Amino acid sequence: MADWNELEQIRLRKAEWLRGQGMEPYPARASRTHTTQAALAQFEAASPEAAVVATVVGRLRSVRRMGKVTFAHLEDGFGRLQLYLRGEDLPEGGMHLFEDGFDLGDFLQAEGELFRTRTGEVTLHVRGFRMLAKAVSPLPAAKEEVVEGERHVHSAFANPEARFRERYADLAVNPEVRQIFLARARIVRAARQFLDARGFVEVETPMLQPIYGGAAARPFVTHHNQLHQDLYLRISFELYLKRLLVGGFERVYEIGRDFRNEGVSFKHNPEFTQLEFYMAYADYRQVMELTEAMVAEVAEAAVGKQTIQFGGQTIDFTPPWRRLELRQAIAEWSGIDLAEHPTADTLRQAMVERGHDPAPGSPRGKLIESLLSHYVEPKLIQPTFIFDYPRDISPLAKSKPGDPTTVERFEGFAAGMELCNAFTELNDPVDQEARFVEMSRDFEAESEDRHPLDEDYLRAMSYGMPPNGGFGMGIDRLTMLLTGQSTIREVILFPHLRSRD
Repeated sequence: MADWNELEQIRLRKAEWLRGQGMEPYPARASRTHTTQAALAQFEAASPEAAVVATVVGRLRSVRRMGKVTFAHLEDGFGRLQLYLRGEDLPEGGMHLFEDGFDLGDFLQAEGELFRTRTGEVTLHVRGFRMLAKAVSPLPAAKEEVVEGERHVHSAFANPEARFRERYADLAVNPEVRQIFLARARIVRAARQFLDARGFVEVETPMLQPIYGGAAARPFVTHHNQLHQDLYLRISFELYLKRLLVGGFERVYEIGRDFRNEGVSFKHNPEFTQLEFYMAYADYRQVMELTEAMVAEVAEAAVGKQTIQFGGQTIDFTPPWRRLELRQAIAEWSGIDLAEHPTADTLRQAMVERGHDPAPGSPRGKLIESLLSHYVEPKLIQPTFIFDYPRDISPLAKSKPGDPTTVERFEGFAAGMELCNAFTELNDPVDQEARFVEMSRDFEAESEDRHPLDEDYLRAMSYGMPPNGGFGMGIDRLTMLLTGQSTIREVILFPHLRSRD
């Protein structure tokens, strides 16, 4: 940061001037007796004759000089409090220090007693103060302009990419952004409480894995120097969580990061937060019931209700959600009945006749997946479970009894987006090995859909895995929905961006 601009250089000189006056601009300690919220609450609860004395800390947000007195606002993580400074009530030279050494954005500590001004605002009558951290760079400020006689105020950091690159400044100047991440914290906490209350155990599984699996995605590859071994950042928790069912845990879950080396879009980020759980002795229909109950409860905890607004639509998460078989959904919106097209060739021809342009060589399951994303997904505004998927795109799911081409799998959708994915999990090691071999044969080596054969996972299954239902949901997408955000970058504190170059 050698090339400070002119304003930053002025602030740096102020920091040195404060040191010369005996006030350290970056002290090692701070003292606080009250948050702004607690100070206001204590004042409101106190009797009129009681003195409420407080020491508060926070960022200087506004300064208004009125002759020999100055009004300012200090903001901490809990709210704002007005400050009242008068030279005769401060230590000698105090007002001079404040006026000449302090700027908007600085962090300070102030002590005094609370009173109510003539306008009714509860205010701290400052008797002493000190700098806690000098802000060298001024925070982005709102801009005003007059257009055809009308005054317009543009919020600070209106450019999304600038906001994402400097999220710290975005959070500092846009309180509504802070509210998104407070809601996200409530979402995660509510999901934990929901699962904990139902006997699930939260666990942690490896992020660095010798074999990736559990999803159709391209992994990030890294290298362990001492072990001379390539490793993969996990794309899913699934195979490790299901190993724990073999070991005797009946209900497990994990909330953590997954990494997928894929495209970036309004609903995809290479690093994202996932919730997965596995439930012994349950099938996909029981998992559906648990899912709709959990999402409804999480919505209530995060935003205070189960009905939200998203993209101009009212979305109601109250159970029960609509349930629609995949074949029925595709027939309803594309006009193609999958039962009439049992091979990839006939299905591809039907798609071409309707103006669809499927990728050449795609297996039947991938063609069905394409129909789902193109015709069905955009129509699913209200929460809906689409169930019973093709076996060849669901290598870890159990086949439906009497129908070896279809598996017991569902996906949950809302606002035209996939929200979650779940199976009745395959627990037959012989069938599972055959699926892995089949996937290796049917997909090219570089395909994201090609599952590597995980011999240790098969070994675990061979000891006996109880029947179980599994579930995965992106916390980021759920946060998007519940906070009304149209892009995943708004709900990730530090989203991945291209380099400035």
